[in-house]
Amino acid sequence: MQVSTEMIRELRGRTGAGIMDTKRALEATDGDIDQAEQALRENGLAKAASKSDRTTAEGIIDAYIHAGSRIGAMVELNCETDFVGRTPEFRELAHNIAMQVAAMAPLYLDESDLPEDEQGRPEEVCLLKQSFIKDPGKTIDDLIMDVRAKVGENIRVGRFTRFGLGQ
Repeated sequence: MQVSTEMIRELRGRTGAGIMDTKRALEATDGDIDQAEQALRENGLAKAASKSDRTTAEGIIDAYIHAGSRIGAMVELNCETDFVGRTPEFRELAHNIAMQVAAMAPLYLDESDLPEDEQGRPEEVCLLKQSFIKDPGKTIDDLIMDVRAKVGENIRVGRFTRFGLGQ
């Protein structure tokens, strides 16, 4: 099947993958955009996982204040370069994580931070294990991996805090 530029444009819009990667994925799946998107996502996640040990010394701090100004959260989101730290995808990720912290009040970043006497389930008290409030089918860790695959750099949550009046 002949791959059209419109198909490439649509798949790039969905995934953020490069032109040649997009074209190869469409050719490999005989023009099936959904299958090509899945193949690109799997390939991107494999690449993203291999980058998880890279140093993350750049990034941004984002804050979210909930309506009524009674609950707020701050998140430090780190990446490898300041270029990625200024991209819309990275900024949106930081804001979404700050909203997650305000809404779900996680106590720990991940399971390695859990004390032995913690009674809560990791899916409830660990930020990276929580279901994303905008898409319960994904965890926060999945959300970070998606952006990591899209921008091609390691991304990690440095720290977070939640503020609530009277708490």
